[in-house]
Amino acid sequence: MSRFEDLDRLYSAVREIHGSIDILFANAGVGSIAPLGTISEEHFDLQFDINVKGLLFTVQKALPLFKDGGSIILNSSIAGQKGIDGFSVYNATKAAVRSFARTWTSDLKQRKIRVNSISPGPIETPIFGKLGLSEEQLAQFAGPFLSQMPLGRVGKPEEVAAAAVFFASDESSFITGVDLCVDGGLAQV
Repeated sequence: MSRFEDLDRLYSAVREIHGSIDILFANAGVGSIAPLGTISEEHFDLQFDINVKGLLFTVQKALPLFKDGGSIILNSSIAGQKGIDGFSVYNATKAAVRSFARTWTSDLKQRKIRVNSISPGPIETPIFGKLGLSEEQLAQFAGPFLSQMPLGRVGKPEEVAAAAVFFASDESSFITGVDLCVDGGLAQV
């Protein structure tokens, strides 16, 4: 969500209905292939506007409603760590999200608001169908990932959700500034 009026409308409704926010899961993601040398200004702007600007202002505009001691969970990606071919702009946006978790942990320490990020690996979501790849290209793209993954499979959305629930819960009350990879071990080995 990169349009401020949409965020203002959302948080106005939250204020009216609930009064405050305890937990925020901020997720923004759009990506497409453009190897260095083919990156257009439009390609760059679209990805940074949604993945970075949209996420930043989603969190910032929530802060006046946020209860001290709450939890902010940012959805990043292992792409911010791996340097995936042809995705330099997407990779950079997800590295920015990881950086936000670190910096906002410091920025919000007086309010005891915990900020963590989750970095999924390949997960069964519609984003793969939106990369602009044919089924053959998608299979070629996914093949190397699967062969490198210690768990040897694509993850499920429920597995990412479980990590988010953990960060939202009291079980993670002494964890902040962390990036948790939910990736079948892909970024770890």
